[in-house]
Amino acid sequence: MPRKLHITDMSESFPANTIICSKRKASVSFDTLMNDLNATRIIYVGEYHNNSVHHDIQLSILSALYENNPKLIVGMEMFDHTYQPILDQWSAGMLDRQTFIEKVHWYANWKFDFELYSSLLDFIKNNQIPLIALNIPSWVTSRIAVGGIDNLLPADSQFLPQSIDLSNPEHRTYIKKIFSHHNIMGKDNFDYFYSAQCVWEDAMAESIFQHIGNSVMLVITGNGHLVRKFGIPDRVFKRSKLPFRTILPYPTGRQAELKAADYIWVSPP
Repeated sequence: MPRKLHITDMSESFPANTIICSKRKASVSFDTLMNDLNATRIIYVGEYHNNSVHHDIQLSILSALYENNPKLIVGMEMFDHTYQPILDQWSAGMLDRQTFIEKVHWYANWKFDFELYSSLLDFIKNNQIPLIALNIPSWVTSRIAVGGIDNLLPADSQFLPQSIDLSNPEHRTYIKKIFSHHNIMGKDNFDYFYSAQCVWEDAMAESIFQHIGNSVMLVITGNGHLVRKFGIPDRVFKRSKLPFRTILPYPTGRQAELKAADYIWVSPP
């Protein structure tokens, strides 16, 4: 019998290639999904980083959004702000693939197989879609996780977002569950760990807010930054008040909450 994704707060399971609308509490077609997404300003699509089907889902949404809105821009978690000039060159068609991989130090910074993202990035380049780096340098959050915000060097503090929200108890509980599975020497202070996570979320939220202007933005990031919207989406909304939708892909054989996103896209395992 084919595996399914179990939605815990519906007590129901769904097969691969099903799109579930949280508001309707029912499956919908791709066209219905896109009709909704084309009426909003920020579209967040998550991923399991090493799941190739999730990147296929992202590409299908990207191509459909672009067909309706040629002024679309894309923001990606995979790049930090310091690489923005390289992303501009990529979008302008000035770099070949290998040069791009080397210039963004892909395998030093992100480490997942570039081929997982190649179709997405090729579509962006071929259509000259502006590509925005959402992240901050990874060493900043790593240093916060072991020493807190107050002990950052001045050179690191320049990357901090203007505001950092540490006040959401539901988000804190979610991150604490993640923290409980960590056993890394030096990262045993939860307050520091949580501060690092919130800096990460707010820095990406601030980048989205600073770049969206009057455009529509597709945001590509891991599911953990989007689940229940308290990572990036709510922080962007607090800054911008712009309407948004979240789409989270989840593989069959697992379980998810309906409230995790506006849409849940069931993928093969």
